[in-house]
Amino acid sequence: MVARGLEVYVAAPDLPRDCSLRQQLVQRGLKVHNIPLRRTGTNPLADLCTLWALWSLMRRIQPDVMLGYTIKPVIYGTLAAWLAGVPRRYALITGLGYAFTGQASGKRGKLKDVIQRLYRQALCRAHKVFFQNQDDQALFRHMGLLSTGTLSVVLNGSGVDLDSFSLAPLPPGAPHFLLIARLLGDKGVREYACAARRIKATHPQVQFSLVGWLDENPDAIHQSELDAWVKAGTINYMGRLQDVRPAIAQCGIYVLPSYREGTPRTVLEAMSMGRAVITTDAPGCRETVVDGNNGFLVPIKSVDALVDAMNRFIQEPELTRLMGQRGRLLAEYKYDVNKVNAVMLREMGLL
Repeated sequence: MVARGLEVYVAAPDLPRDCSLRQQLVQRGLKVHNIPLRRTGTNPLADLCTLWALWSLMRRIQPDVMLGYTIKPVIYGTLAAWLAGVPRRYALITGLGYAFTGQASGKRGKLKDVIQRLYRQALCRAHKVFFQNQDDQALFRHMGLLSTGTLSVVLNGSGVDLDSFSLAPLPPGAPHFLLIARLLGDKGVREYACAARRIKATHPQVQFSLVGWLDENPDAIHQSELDAWVKAGTINYMGRLQDVRPAIAQCGIYVLPSYREGTPRTVLEAMSMGRAVITTDAPGCRETVVDGNNGFLVPIKSVDALVDAMNRFIQEPELTRLMGQRGRLLAEYKYDVNKVNAVMLREMGLL
Protein backbone atom coordinates (compact mmCIF):
# COMPACT_ATOMS: atom_id res chain seq x y z
CA MET A 1 0.00 0.00 0.00
CA VAL A 2 2.83 2.37 0.87
CA ALA A 3 4.56 1.55 -2.43
CA ARG A 4 1.37 2.51 -4.28
CA GLY A 5 1.40 5.95 -2.66
CA LEU A 6 -1.25 5.34 0.00
CA GLU A 7 -0.94 6.81 3.48
CA VAL A 8 -1.15 3.95 6.00
CA TYR A 9 -1.93 4.53 9.68
CA VAL A 10 -1.60 1.99 12.48
CA ALA A 11 -3.57 2.38 15.72
CA ALA A 12 -2.78 -0.13 18.47
CA PRO A 13 -2.06 -0.32 22.20
CA ASP A 14 1.36 -0.61 23.84
CA LEU A 15 3.26 1.36 21.20
CA PRO A 16 5.11 4.10 23.16
CA ARG A 17 7.65 6.19 21.26
CA ASP A 18 10.62 4.16 22.50
CA CYS A 19 9.02 0.83 21.49
CA SER A 20 11.14 -1.17 18.99
CA LEU A 21 8.03 -2.44 17.19
CA ARG A 22 6.82 1.13 16.71
CA GLN A 23 10.18 2.08 15.28
CA GLN A 24 10.04 -0.85 12.84
CA LEU A 25 6.59 0.27 11.65
CA VAL A 26 7.75 3.86 11.21
CA GLN A 27 10.74 2.66 9.19
CA ARG A 28 8.29 0.94 6.83
CA GLY A 29 6.61 4.27 6.16
CA LEU A 30 3.63 3.86 8.48
CA LYS A 31 2.15 6.52 10.75
CA VAL A 32 1.74 5.01 14.20
CA HIS A 33 -0.73 5.99 16.93
CA ASN A 34 -0.77 4.54 20.43
CA ILE A 35 -4.31 4.00 21.78
CA PRO A 36 -5.61 2.82 25.16
CA LEU A 37 -6.92 -0.73 24.80
CA ARG A 38 -6.94 -3.64 27.25
CA ARG A 39 -7.16 -6.82 25.21
CA THR A 40 -8.67 -8.99 27.98
CA GLY A 41 -10.32 -6.29 30.10
CA THR A 42 -14.09 -6.19 30.64
CA ASN A 43 -14.39 -2.73 32.22
CA PRO A 44 -17.01 -0.83 30.17
CA LEU A 45 -15.50 2.56 31.07
CA ALA A 46 -12.10 1.45 29.76
CA ASP A 47 -13.73 0.24 26.54
CA LEU A 48 -15.53 3.57 26.18
CA CYS A 49 -12.11 5.25 26.41
CA THR A 50 -10.93 2.99 23.57
CA LEU A 51 -13.97 3.92 21.47
CA TRP A 52 -13.44 7.63 22.18
CA ALA A 53 -9.72 7.44 21.33
CA LEU A 54 -10.40 5.69 18.03
CA TRP A 55 -13.20 8.12 17.12
CA SER A 56 -11.01 11.13 17.95
CA LEU A 57 -8.14 9.72 15.89
CA MET A 58 -10.34 9.03 12.86
CA ARG A 59 -11.97 12.44 13.06
CA ARG A 60 -8.49 13.95 13.00
CA ILE A 61 -6.86 11.94 10.19
CA GLN A 62 -10.08 11.32 8.17
CA PRO A 63 -9.13 7.96 6.59
CA ASP A 64 -10.87 6.70 3.45
CA VAL A 65 -10.64 3.04 4.54
CA MET A 66 -10.59 1.34 7.95
CA LEU A 67 -9.72 -2.30 8.70
CA GLY A 68 -9.98 -3.68 12.23
CA TYR A 69 -8.98 -7.12 13.42
CA THR A 70 -9.31 -9.11 16.66
CA ILE A 71 -12.44 -8.63 18.75
CA LYS A 72 -12.12 -5.17 20.35
CA PRO A 73 -10.57 -3.40 17.34
CA VAL A 74 -13.29 -4.90 15.12
CA ILE A 75 -16.09 -3.80 17.42
CA TYR A 76 -14.86 -0.41 18.62
CA GLY A 77 -12.87 0.38 15.48
CA THR A 78 -15.85 -0.21 13.21
CA LEU A 79 -18.22 1.76 15.45
CA ALA A 80 -15.71 4.62 15.74
CA ALA A 81 -15.20 4.64 11.96
CA TRP A 82 -18.97 4.78 11.39
CA LEU A 83 -19.38 7.61 13.89
CA ALA A 84 -16.43 9.47 12.32
CA GLY A 85 -17.87 9.09 8.83
CA VAL A 86 -15.14 6.85 7.37
CA PRO A 87 -16.47 5.94 3.88
CA ARG A 88 -15.27 2.31 3.69
CA ARG A 89 -15.21 0.06 6.75
CA TYR A 90 -13.88 -3.51 6.90
CA ALA A 91 -13.47 -6.11 9.64
CA LEU A 92 -11.27 -9.20 9.89
CA ILE A 93 -12.44 -11.98 12.23
CA THR A 94 -9.28 -13.88 13.18
CA GLY A 95 -10.97 -16.24 15.66
CA LEU A 96 -13.80 -16.26 18.17
CA GLY A 97 -11.83 -16.05 21.41
CA TYR A 98 -12.55 -17.06 24.99
CA ALA A 99 -16.26 -16.19 25.02
CA PHE A 100 -17.12 -18.47 22.10
CA THR A 101 -15.16 -21.57 23.10
CA GLY A 102 -15.92 -23.99 25.91
CA GLN A 103 -19.19 -24.01 27.86
CA ALA A 104 -21.02 -20.70 27.48
CA SER A 105 -22.26 -20.56 31.08
CA GLY A 106 -21.56 -18.38 34.07
CA LYS A 107 -19.11 -15.56 33.41
CA ARG A 108 -18.27 -16.92 29.97
CA GLY A 109 -21.96 -17.05 29.00
CA LYS A 110 -22.58 -13.46 30.11
CA LEU A 111 -19.49 -12.29 28.22
CA LYS A 112 -20.66 -14.15 25.12
CA ASP A 113 -24.03 -12.38 25.24
CA VAL A 114 -22.37 -8.97 25.52
CA ILE A 115 -19.93 -9.68 22.69
CA GLN A 116 -22.73 -10.92 20.42
CA ARG A 117 -24.71 -7.72 20.93
CA LEU A 118 -21.64 -5.59 20.28
CA TYR A 119 -20.72 -7.60 17.17
CA ARG A 120 -24.24 -7.09 15.75
CA GLN A 121 -24.03 -3.35 16.33
CA ALA A 122 -20.59 -3.08 14.76
CA LEU A 123 -20.76 -5.52 11.84
CA CYS A 124 -24.01 -4.11 10.47
CA ARG A 125 -21.95 -0.94 9.90
CA ALA A 126 -19.14 -2.75 8.08
CA HIS A 127 -19.12 -2.87 4.30
CA LYS A 128 -17.42 -6.27 4.22
CA VAL A 129 -16.28 -8.81 6.80
CA PHE A 130 -13.32 -11.16 6.30
CA PHE A 131 -13.20 -14.58 7.97
CA GLN A 132 -10.35 -17.07 8.20
CA ASN A 133 -12.49 -20.18 7.89
CA GLN A 134 -15.93 -21.13 6.65
CA ASP A 135 -17.10 -22.41 10.07
CA ASP A 136 -16.78 -18.96 11.66
CA GLN A 137 -18.54 -17.33 8.70
CA ALA A 138 -21.43 -19.83 8.93
CA LEU A 139 -21.68 -19.38 12.71
CA PHE A 140 -21.85 -15.57 12.45
CA ARG A 141 -24.59 -15.89 9.81
CA HIS A 142 -26.50 -18.45 11.87
CA MET A 143 -26.33 -16.34 15.04
CA GLY A 144 -27.44 -13.23 13.21
CA LEU A 145 -24.19 -11.39 13.92
CA LEU A 146 -24.01 -10.49 10.23
CA SER A 147 -26.98 -8.77 8.62
CA THR A 148 -28.22 -10.24 5.35
CA GLY A 149 -26.90 -7.21 3.49
CA THR A 150 -23.33 -7.43 4.84
CA LEU A 151 -20.87 -9.00 2.42
CA SER A 152 -18.34 -11.53 3.71
CA VAL A 153 -15.23 -13.24 2.32
CA VAL A 154 -13.31 -16.30 3.56
CA LEU A 155 -9.51 -16.02 3.45
CA ASN A 156 -6.80 -18.65 3.79
CA GLY A 157 -5.84 -17.39 7.22
CA SER A 158 -3.31 -14.60 7.62
CA GLY A 159 -0.92 -16.40 5.30
CA VAL A 160 2.74 -17.14 5.94
CA ASP A 161 5.93 -15.55 4.62
CA LEU A 162 7.47 -18.49 2.77
CA ASP A 163 10.86 -16.77 2.54
CA SER A 164 11.13 -15.94 6.24
CA PHE A 165 9.84 -19.37 7.27
CA SER A 166 11.98 -21.35 4.86
CA LEU A 167 12.55 -25.11 4.81
CA ALA A 168 14.82 -26.26 7.64
CA PRO A 169 16.53 -29.65 7.95
CA LEU A 170 15.01 -32.04 10.45
CA PRO A 171 16.95 -32.45 13.70
CA PRO A 172 18.67 -35.79 14.34
CA GLY A 173 17.77 -38.08 17.18
CA ALA A 174 14.53 -38.99 18.91
CA PRO A 175 11.20 -37.42 17.90
CA HIS A 176 10.76 -33.87 19.14
CA PHE A 177 7.27 -32.36 19.48
CA LEU A 178 6.54 -28.64 19.87
CA LEU A 179 3.53 -26.49 20.82
CA ILE A 180 3.54 -22.70 20.47
CA ALA A 181 0.57 -20.88 22.03
CA ARG A 182 -0.65 -18.55 24.69
CA LEU A 183 -0.88 -20.81 27.72
CA LEU A 184 -4.66 -21.23 27.77
CA GLY A 185 -6.84 -24.23 28.40
CA ASP A 186 -8.65 -23.70 25.10
CA LYS A 187 -5.34 -24.04 23.22
CA GLY A 188 -5.14 -27.67 24.38
CA VAL A 189 -2.05 -27.05 26.52
CA ARG A 190 -3.24 -29.40 29.27
CA GLU A 191 -3.98 -32.17 26.75
CA TYR A 192 -0.50 -31.69 25.29
CA ALA A 193 1.13 -31.97 28.73
CA CYS A 194 -0.93 -35.04 29.61
CA ALA A 195 -0.06 -36.75 26.31
CA ALA A 196 3.60 -35.88 26.86
CA ARG A 197 3.57 -37.49 30.31
CA ARG A 198 2.04 -40.70 28.92
CA ILE A 199 4.45 -40.90 25.98
CA LYS A 200 7.52 -40.26 28.15
CA ALA A 201 6.51 -43.10 30.48
CA THR A 202 7.34 -45.56 27.69
CA HIS A 203 9.62 -43.42 25.48
CA PRO A 204 11.67 -41.23 27.84
CA GLN A 205 13.95 -40.11 24.99
CA VAL A 206 11.11 -38.28 23.18
CA GLN A 207 11.13 -34.50 23.73
CA PHE A 208 8.19 -32.16 24.24
CA SER A 209 8.80 -28.41 24.03
CA LEU A 210 6.42 -25.57 24.83
CA VAL A 211 6.72 -21.94 23.74
CA GLY A 212 4.33 -19.29 25.02
CA TRP A 213 3.38 -17.13 27.98
CA LEU A 214 0.96 -17.01 30.85
CA ASP A 215 -2.00 -14.82 29.93
CA GLU A 216 -4.49 -12.63 31.80
CA ASN A 217 -7.30 -14.57 30.12
CA PRO A 218 -9.70 -16.28 32.59
CA ASP A 219 -8.88 -19.60 30.88
CA ALA A 220 -5.12 -19.25 31.47
CA ILE A 221 -2.95 -22.11 32.69
CA HIS A 222 -1.82 -21.59 36.28
CA GLN A 223 1.84 -20.98 37.05
CA SER A 224 1.76 -23.94 39.46
CA GLU A 225 0.66 -26.28 36.63
CA LEU A 226 3.46 -25.12 34.37
CA ASP A 227 6.02 -25.43 37.18
CA ALA A 228 4.86 -29.00 37.89
CA TRP A 229 5.23 -30.05 34.23
CA VAL A 230 8.74 -28.62 34.06
CA LYS A 231 9.81 -30.09 37.43
CA ALA A 232 8.59 -33.54 36.39
CA GLY A 233 10.66 -33.36 33.21
CA THR A 234 7.54 -33.68 31.06
CA ILE A 235 7.85 -30.33 29.29
CA ASN A 236 10.81 -28.30 28.08
CA TYR A 237 9.46 -24.78 28.60
CA MET A 238 11.15 -22.21 26.36
CA GLY A 239 9.18 -19.14 27.46
CA ARG A 240 7.97 -16.41 25.16
CA LEU A 241 10.09 -16.00 22.03
CA GLN A 242 10.26 -12.99 19.71
CA ASP A 243 11.41 -15.32 16.93
CA VAL A 244 9.92 -18.85 16.93
CA ARG A 245 11.91 -20.12 13.95
CA PRO A 246 14.76 -21.63 16.00
CA ALA A 247 12.21 -23.52 18.12
CA ILE A 248 10.45 -24.87 15.01
CA ALA A 249 13.79 -25.87 13.49
CA GLN A 250 14.58 -27.93 16.62
CA CYS A 251 11.38 -29.97 16.39
CA GLY A 252 10.18 -32.60 13.93
CA ILE A 253 6.44 -32.47 14.59
CA TYR A 254 4.34 -29.44 15.45
CA VAL A 255 1.30 -29.94 17.70
CA LEU A 256 -1.70 -27.65 18.29
CA PRO A 257 -4.60 -29.33 20.16
CA SER A 258 -6.69 -26.12 20.14
CA TYR A 259 -10.47 -26.16 20.59
CA ARG A 260 -11.04 -23.52 17.88
CA GLU A 261 -9.00 -21.04 15.81
CA GLY A 262 -9.38 -18.56 12.98
CA THR A 263 -6.52 -20.14 11.07
CA PRO A 264 -3.57 -20.85 13.38
CA ARG A 265 -0.54 -18.89 12.23
CA THR A 266 1.89 -21.12 14.12
CA VAL A 267 0.70 -24.17 12.18
CA LEU A 268 1.27 -22.35 8.90
CA GLU A 269 4.75 -21.31 10.02
CA ALA A 270 5.61 -24.89 10.99
CA MET A 271 4.27 -26.21 7.68
CA SER A 272 6.29 -23.63 5.77
CA MET A 273 9.44 -24.85 7.53
CA GLY A 274 8.67 -28.44 6.52
CA ARG A 275 7.21 -29.79 9.74
CA ALA A 276 4.53 -32.45 10.08
CA VAL A 277 1.49 -31.34 12.09
CA ILE A 278 -0.90 -32.80 14.64
CA THR A 279 -3.92 -30.58 15.26
CA THR A 280 -7.59 -30.90 16.05
CA ASP A 281 -10.54 -31.53 13.78
CA ALA A 282 -11.89 -28.15 14.87
CA PRO A 283 -12.82 -24.94 13.03
CA GLY A 284 -9.75 -23.19 11.69
CA CYS A 285 -7.40 -26.05 12.58
CA ARG A 286 -8.88 -28.64 10.22
CA GLU A 287 -8.24 -26.39 7.21
CA THR A 288 -4.48 -26.68 7.67
CA VAL A 289 -4.14 -30.48 7.61
CA VAL A 290 -5.17 -33.09 5.09
CA ASP A 291 -5.48 -36.01 7.50
CA GLY A 292 -2.85 -38.63 6.77
CA ASN A 293 -1.12 -36.42 4.20
CA ASN A 294 0.74 -33.58 5.93
CA GLY A 295 -0.26 -34.59 9.45
CA PHE A 296 -3.06 -35.98 11.59
CA LEU A 297 -6.35 -34.52 12.83
CA VAL A 298 -7.56 -35.55 16.29
CA PRO A 299 -10.79 -34.80 18.18
CA ILE A 300 -10.66 -31.87 20.60
CA LYS A 301 -9.94 -32.71 24.24
CA SER A 302 -8.96 -36.31 23.36
CA VAL A 303 -5.65 -37.17 25.02
CA ASP A 304 -5.99 -40.76 23.79
CA ALA A 305 -6.19 -39.68 20.14
CA LEU A 306 -3.31 -37.25 20.65
CA VAL A 307 -1.15 -40.02 22.11
CA ASP A 308 -2.06 -42.34 19.21
CA ALA A 309 -1.05 -39.69 16.65
CA MET A 310 2.23 -39.03 18.43
CA ASN A 311 2.96 -42.76 18.56
CA ARG A 312 2.55 -42.96 14.77
CA PHE A 313 5.54 -40.64 14.36
CA ILE A 314 7.54 -42.56 16.97
CA GLN A 315 6.84 -45.92 15.35
CA GLU A 316 7.17 -44.67 11.74
CA PRO A 317 9.95 -42.05 11.74
CA GLU A 318 9.80 -41.61 7.95
CA LEU A 319 6.35 -40.02 8.32
CA THR A 320 7.98 -36.93 9.85
CA ARG A 321 9.98 -36.23 6.69
CA LEU A 322 7.23 -37.15 4.19
CA MET A 323 4.47 -35.20 5.92
CA GLY A 324 6.76 -32.24 6.47
CA GLN A 325 7.51 -32.06 2.74
CA ARG A 326 3.81 -32.21 1.89
CA GLY A 327 3.08 -29.49 4.43
CA ARG A 328 5.55 -27.15 2.75
CA LEU A 329 3.91 -27.79 -0.63
CA LEU A 330 0.48 -27.03 0.86
CA ALA A 331 1.81 -23.81 2.39
CA GLU A 332 3.19 -22.74 -0.98
CA TYR A 333 -0.05 -23.55 -2.80
CA LYS A 334 -2.64 -22.23 -0.35
CA TYR A 335 -1.12 -20.06 2.38
CA ASP A 336 1.47 -17.82 0.69
CA VAL A 337 1.04 -14.47 2.46
CA ASN A 338 1.35 -12.59 -0.84
CA LYS A 339 -1.66 -14.47 -2.24
CA VAL A 340 -3.73 -13.88 0.91
CA ASN A 341 -2.85 -10.17 1.02
CA ALA A 342 -3.71 -9.76 -2.66
CA VAL A 343 -7.21 -11.14 -2.05
CA MET A 344 -7.80 -8.72 0.85
CA LEU A 345 -6.49 -5.70 -1.07
CA ARG A 346 -8.67 -6.53 -4.09
CA GLU A 347 -11.74 -6.98 -1.91
CA MET A 348 -11.10 -3.58 -0.29
CA GLY A 349 -10.54 -1.93 -3.67
CA LEU A 350 -6.89 -1.17 -2.93
CA LEU A 351 -5.28 -3.31 -5.62
